[in-house]
Amino acid sequence: MKFVETEAKKVEEAIQKACELLQALREDLDVEILENGSSGFLGIGARKARIRATRKEGAPVSGKEAVSAAPGDKNGLAREAQTALRGLLDHLEIKAQVEMKEDGERIYLNILGDGGGLLIGRKGQTLDALEYLVNKMVHKNQEGKKRIVVDTENYRLRREESLVKLAQRLAEKARQLGRPVTISPMNAHDRRIVHLALQNDRSLHTRSTGTGLYRKVIISPDKKS
Repeated sequence: MKFVETEAKKVEEAIQKACELLQALREDLDVEILENGSSGFLGIGARKARIRATRKEGAPVSGKEAVSAAPGDKNGLAREAQTALRGLLDHLEIKAQVEMKEDGERIYLNILGDGGGLLIGRKGQTLDALEYLVNKMVHKNQEGKKRIVVDTENYRLRREESLVKLAQRLAEKARQLGRPVTISPMNAHDRRIVHLALQNDRSLHTRSTGTGLYRKVIISPDKKS
């Protein structure tokens, strides 16, 4: 008989987590409350609610969850990533839902809530930090890592479009000046977008230079023979 134990600030939130993990509706689960949870006094001594949920015999898989659970994810990696991100958001006391989808190369986690600006941070730094932590938590014992992408309010797509435009604009500047143009330091993901945006332009080439947080992309026009 399949069961899970979950915890959250409130019992109902813990039950909702169990529904998502077991891909079942609330009425299809037997729920045992292990800990009611407490807000404590002025936040001191607060305890999370904890429950054990068991799928009832013969209960169907919820259609909604069956779709979001990524059928191709045989090892449950996508669900593990979704659970890890929910745990981080709970720890930050951010109420939000996490949508999940998957393709052959990546697992996409999209945060749905009111704290988009807070979650994105300056130049996406907070979002990058969440993504880094989820990848570390999920891939600690995994072979053949599949990248996990964390997004909210479609920030990743908007950021990619902005970087492509920046790359094209600076590429044109490099051609006009006839000398290399350097882009401000950026993370590995953003540098990759710039390289890919210009990879088919035979009039110039790109390379990365520097170390760590100070690594930059240099766009250089090819010298005419």
